[in-house]
Amino acid sequence: MKRAILFTIILALIFPLAPVSSKLQLKAAFIREGNLWTLIDGQESQITNIGNVHSKPKWSADGSLLAYQVEASTKGDSELWTYNLKTGKKKRISYNGHSPEWAPHKNHVAYTNKGILDVSDLKRFYNIATGVSAFTWLPDGTGFLLSSSGTLSPDGWSSASLFTKEVGDDYEDIVLFGGVEPFFTLPKEIGTTDQNQLIAVYAEQLTYSPSGKWISFVVSPTASWSMDSNMVCIIDKAGKNFEVLDEMILQVGEPKWSPSTDTIAYIAGGGRIVFGFKNKDLKVKEMPVSGTYTPANYADLDFNWMTDKSLVVSRIKEQEWTNDFSKHPLPALYTLTIDTKKQLKITSPPKWFGDYAPQFIPSIEKLVWLRGRSITDTKRNLWVANRDGTEAKEWVRNIEEIVFFKDDSLN
Repeated sequence: MKRAILFTIILALIFPLAPVSSKLQLKAAFIREGNLWTLIDGQESQITNIGNVHSKPKWSADGSLLAYQVEASTKGDSELWTYNLKTGKKKRISYNGHSPEWAPHKNHVAYTNKGILDVSDLKRFYNIATGVSAFTWLPDGTGFLLSSSGTLSPDGWSSASLFTKEVGDDYEDIVLFGGVEPFFTLPKEIGTTDQNQLIAVYAEQLTYSPSGKWISFVVSPTASWSMDSNMVCIIDKAGKNFEVLDEMILQVGEPKWSPSTDTIAYIAGGGRIVFGFKNKDLKVKEMPVSGTYTPANYADLDFNWMTDKSLVVSRIKEQEWTNDFSKHPLPALYTLTIDTKKQLKITSPPKWFGDYAPQFIPSIEKLVWLRGRSITDTKRNLWVANRDGTEAKEWVRNIEEIVFFKDDSLN
């Protein structure tokens, strides 16, 4: 009996965090202390050892490749690399590549390089368009929706403009200057009221709805002003029906479409976090109606869709800002249902810890989140639980960012 107990203790020490079982292959990529790691069916593997990878990695559509950025020695530059999960090989794509996005149906990656949009087929790269500040692939992969930022002239800032540009399969006949179709030019100033206006210099985070009929994006003024106020907007695929939904800041959860319906959720409220943990309300807009779901005296920091009708939210009690981080409010997770507005607290982190960055992983029907000591903590631990918060347990330690592969072919 003593020998059996000792054996059990030894196993617990060797394997303290049991992998999550799943009938489907589970893939995730995460950042730990500036290095890229993978988590494949519970097995951690370190991919880089350079210590200067900090941006979220991006999965290719088939889950066989990762794109990641490596901070270069030249200030502002970022080398773009890919990692092949099948061969284990790493390949540098560009000496300066930002905001990589994989094509929807093939292993080609697009990225920006000092205002030029490039595409790499992993053998060579092609110049696609110039004057690009943000972009997204068209849903069918035949081209791009492009954003060009406003410019400063003696009479002030001009506004951002959107364009579309179609490309062929081999990119050989691309005209770098031109070849675009105007899609929409933003008004010089936009806002939710006459008193709440900002200059529309940038249009970023371009995202198509599941049906492809709508596009969401975030409009920002100059870099310093964007810390305090931005506007989340939508427009239809024809570039005709434009609407400003609400004010938001960039430091809280980005707008997200529901899994399969044209319903968008976002956290509304201006003012950077250092002005107070307050005025951050989760809102949902299901064309054409909308609703607010954050109770009075609470603020939401992040969220994720679980189904088309339910979400999981990282929520705190409202509080004024203090430079004493030990006195900051620490969030717990809540689930909410849109139709019934039923809300339920599902986690109770221990003292000095909060639950951040919730995600729902459909392939294993589990919730995951990062538990840490503050909103700026870069060494948080990944936790996993059932969708109602039961059977919660620590899974992976010391994570800065984690991105799970979503197999869209299963939808």
